[in-house]
Amino acid sequence: MTLGEKIRHLREVEGNLRGLDREMTQQEVVRAMKREMRRSISQSYLSQIESGRRPHLTNETRLLLAKFFKVHPGYLVDDPAGFQTELITDIASCEDRLDLWLIDGAQRFRNDPSVSLALLAIARHEDSRKCLSLLQSILETGLLAGPETRKAS
Repeated sequence: MTLGEKIRHLREVEGNLRGLDREMTQQEVVRAMKREMRRSISQSYLSQIESGRRPHLTNETRLLLAKFFKVHPGYLVDDPAGFQTELITDIASCEDRLDLWLIDGAQRFRNDPSVSLALLAIARHEDSRKCLSLLQSILETGLLAGPETRKAS
């Protein structure tokens, strides 16, 4: 996936997370960055990134976009040719690998917004591992199941 495709996908996800039921426009992203982070990039620069005319970001821009979209800065690069998202190096911490795996899952399920948004919400949480453990506990206790499907005590 190219950097431009990733940014476009993040705009779509961010729009859904903000209740817009559509992707955020580039201009909306710029305005939200200014309002929420007191810093921003121009809409034309964002357009150049998405179109591939600017294939590389400055470190400052990468950190700003990563912070705004709440993703790891390392996510904001083009994937190399033949890159397999399932293969993750041991360099990153366990939590970072889990977050990247969740973000990858959100991308794979982008046509199913409820699943994609749920995976991104977990990845954005400061302790995504604990979120998944809590989900396991909920499932094991049967709290999500209707009375007819709960295990007999």
